[in-house]
Amino acid sequence: MSSYWAILSARFRSLLQYRAAALAGLMTQVFWGLIRVMIFQAFYRSSNAEQPMSGSDVETYIWLGQAFLAALPWNVDTDLRAMIRTGGIGYELVRPVDLYSYWFSRALAWRTAPMLMRAVPLLVFAFVLMGMSPPVSLGAGLAFAVSMCAAIMLSAAMTTFLNVTMLWTIAGDGVMQLTFGLIMIFSGMLVPLPLFPDWSQPVINAMPFRGLVDTPYRLYLGHIPLSEFAGVLAHQLFWIMAFLIAGRIAMASALRKVVVQGG
Repeated sequence: MSSYWAILSARFRSLLQYRAAALAGLMTQVFWGLIRVMIFQAFYRSSNAEQPMSGSDVETYIWLGQAFLAALPWNVDTDLRAMIRTGGIGYELVRPVDLYSYWFSRALAWRTAPMLMRAVPLLVFAFVLMGMSPPVSLGAGLAFAVSMCAAIMLSAAMTTFLNVTMLWTIAGDGVMQLTFGLIMIFSGMLVPLPLFPDWSQPVINAMPFRGLVDTPYRLYLGHIPLSEFAGVLAHQLFWIMAFLIAGRIAMASALRKVVVQGG
């Protein structure tokens, strides 16, 4: 276990060096956050129909999404992709560690470090200048924190699974583009999930993607009562285990017939 903690820690520290990229990402996320807020403001002003979320709650939901955008599993590990395409993956195969745990530790650091560098200043901006609401209660804030940790674990498990698929696809572009669309739509990043049609809610709620965005954010807003916290956390934990198991099975299958490019 100490080996994997060292891998996570080293990867985390190396990612903290990309401050210019974090600043650029922060400004981009603020820009798109403002655009999305204006779009939903226009929507609410143009309709008198009763909505499942208030306009202020949607704005807070949007700013939470922008703050934690880097935690989403919307791309593969670029370093691993380069190693797979050049044959450098051979060095990964001879490391004296469990390869899946090693890749998972890398993914966990990758989903955490860039997020932290962007989330803190963006949340300060949203609270001070955009009127973002705090958690509805202390209990809701604690539930949000626990659920957000589970969301990051789920994201790392999904990222590792996507990384493993590159052992077959080499580039991973097709899988990445398909996954990006699914995550953006069904996690709640584009449109908060309560605004989807009623007939789609059972299907959306069963998918793993809601555990990345919608579940922690609605706990923050108080839309999911604390009495249901155990159930929604169990949903996140179920999908974490599902992706961990699927990733290990996929890696074991791939390593039995992997061909090192150029070697």
